[in-house]
This record gives sequence, C-alpha cells and structure tokens, in this order.
Amino acid sequence: MVGAERRLIVTGDDFGLSPGVNAGVVQAYREGILTSASLLVNAPASAEAASLAHEHSGLAVGLHLALVQGRASAPPSSIPGLVGPQGDFSDCAVVSGIRYFFFPGIRAQLRREVEAQLRKFHSFGLALSHVDGHMNMHLHPVVLDILIELAPQYGIAVIRLTRDPLLQALRLDPRWPLRKAAEGLVLWRLTCWAEPRLRAAGIRFPDVLYGLHQSGAIDEDYLRALIPSLPAGTTELYCHPGVMPDPEVERRMPGYQHAKELAALCARSVRQSLYEHGVALANYWQLREG
Repeated sequence: MVGAERRLIVTGDDFGLSPGVNAGVVQAYREGILTSASLLVNAPASAEAASLAHEHSGLAVGLHLALVQGRASAPPSSIPGLVGPQGDFSDCAVVSGIRYFFFPGIRAQLRREVEAQLRKFHSFGLALSHVDGHMNMHLHPVVLDILIELAPQYGIAVIRLTRDPLLQALRLDPRWPLRKAAEGLVLWRLTCWAEPRLRAAGIRFPDVLYGLHQSGAIDEDYLRALIPSLPAGTTELYCHPGVMPDPEVERRMPGYQHAKELAALCARSVRQSLYEHGVALANYWQLREG
C-alpha cells in the first residue's frame, strides 16, 4: 500500500481548537479517509485532542504552529514583539508577517515561541509526525529558517509545503478567483524559496498539496472530481472537519463548512473513488520513512 504509485495524506487542521473539531477529526479518521491531524497546542481543547490522539495511535499528529490568531506558549514578557499583555497574537497574518520580517530583535522572540510550542507538543507525550502552520505562517522565511535550525533537536523530519495548483483549483471550483489567485501567488513565492532549503536540510514534504484554495469548502463533489486527477507521488489534502454546532468554531471561522467537510471525508463514494483510481491512503509517518 505504501509503495503505491499515488499516495494521499488527508490532514485535519486545527485539532484542539474545540470539542467539535476534535470530534470531527476523530470521526473522519475512524469512519472516513482522514489519516493525519495538526495540533494547536494552546487552543482551548488541546489537552482533549492529545488524549484522543493517544486513544487512536494510528492517527499521525503534527504541530499546527500558531503565530497569528491564537495564544502564545512563551510568557508574554519574553516575546513582547509578538503578543499583547495577555499573550494573544495579532489576528492579521499580513501585518504580522511584515513585522516578523522587518522588526529588529523579532527573530529571537520567534525562536523562543516556536521552541515553546514544540516543547508543549512533546509534553503531551505525542510523537511529532510533521510541522505545518496556522495561516501557513510556517513558510514565513524567518519562521522556516528557525524550524530548519531546530529540526535536529526536536525531530522535525517533515514540513508541509503549501503549493495548491491554482488552475486546477479553479477548474474544480471556479468560485473566489481573485482570492485564490492572490493567495496562490503569495504561497508560490514562499514555496519556491522554501523548497531548496528543505531539501538541503533533508526535510521531506508532500509532492503536491490541495485544500488551500478550497479551505472550509471541501465537499463530496470536490473530492470525487479531485481524486482521478491526483498525480504520481505523495499528495496532501488538508481540511477542516468538525461536528456542529460549535460556538468556538462559529466565532473564529464563520463561513467554514466543517460539517459538510466531515460528511465528504466519510462518504462511501469518496472511498470507492480512491479504490477505483488506485490511490492509497497514507499518513505523515509513512512520508517520513520514504
């Protein structure tokens, strides 16, 4: 199965955000095609998520590094350039990205916070399958350099490379073309910068990724159209399943269709399509192993 020509990693992001997200990730793993999850270590339900991960040992769990829209792990007094007095990051990824690049002294604070989140992840007693980032901030040049530097110490062997083919995304769903084009351009530039650095460090990544342009709007029709076109090699699809209603999800992600994504991941027709097109499910641990 691992040696199949086409492998698909299906990752649930924001694991730990809320009980509804945790329930959705577990249900999609047990009843559907989800194989991996990315943990927000400082989110309200992170301890519950870690406990669920221990109960479902086949689920590969990595760190969903949060440097915007969340709470820090390091004491606020040690990272004043990153957070407010209560330890909360800014909600604006663009402003934060600019500040993280240009403000003097910010690198040391970012390293302090990245290490604090990695330590907290390991404190849950979980093995780290991969690292990615909330709002894809892990690909920020300063942040990625820090992750590469810390990789040997913290066992970082796989990092998500967020490159979702724009033209294919528009063929699969023509909605939101301007938003997709803008985010596609930004992530394309970041991944072009990141790829040679990851290769030089011996850090693996999926060959291609889907879900960026369809974030919060993956449904059964999208998956059934995507699966036949998956390329050879290892592909990642990241998604946001959840059991609704969930006040935390509704507050932080208005417009995201968590329940619909969960239903799509668990649809019998989707699993049948994987079988018919010779696509084998895999997880991040299998990508680590080659």
